[in-house]
Amino acid sequence: MIETSPSCPARVDVVLPCLDEVEALPWVLDRIPPGWRAIVVDNGSTDGSADIARALGAHVVTEPVRGFGAACHAGLMAATADVVCFCDCDASLDPALLPDIAAPVLNGTADLVLGRRRPTSPKAWPVHARLANLELARLIRRRTGVRLHDLGPMRAVRREALLALDLTDRRSGYPLQMVVRGADAGWRVRETEVPYHPRTGRSKVTGTWRGTWQAVHDMRAVLAETPATTTAVAGVRGGGR
Repeated sequence: MIETSPSCPARVDVVLPCLDEVEALPWVLDRIPPGWRAIVVDNGSTDGSADIARALGAHVVTEPVRGFGAACHAGLMAATADVVCFCDCDASLDPALLPDIAAPVLNGTADLVLGRRRPTSPKAWPVHARLANLELARLIRRRTGVRLHDLGPMRAVRREALLALDLTDRRSGYPLQMVVRGADAGWRVRETEVPYHPRTGRSKVTGTWRGTWQAVHDMRAVLAETPATTTAVAGVRGGGR
């Protein structure tokens, strides 16, 4: 990972929500594209993840409020690059593939790009989680008209445009709210296929009944929101999806 400095800012910031990922961090941070900045958001780790991330050259942000959305938003607020990527910190997704995800945003042909996960083995994505994801994609299409196959956590977006959406969910609904409010704003939403590997360590969401129930609860609340009359049409162009 190449260091950046205020005089040579990162071209892209990569937000990495982190909760006890000490085993995965070395591999994940080593795969950050050269010249891009890793922002590791420690969300209450007790295994020394924050210290490892700092030692490996990442910019570390502490977010005491538990929740995936809280960690993502803290990373977004800490970012300074025009384009921000999000990626899980558990080694299930390869950050080295982020340039392919970010390219359509950087060249102005898309406003939000999601990595469509393609599992490399049955262990990578439990059947119940995969079926739930397909149903969620169907509901997104019905709610917004956007054709998605996967609400993938690997994604790229322009920072100012995302801030303009004023996302409010701070738990599992954050990624969904980003898509729904972006679609309401007329964003061009795209997918790019990415391999999905078995994660390092135990999942905090699909690996537990409590996590799964919380995610479903949060996402139902987002889908029930009244469509916003927002002017945040990517914050970079002039409308049309």
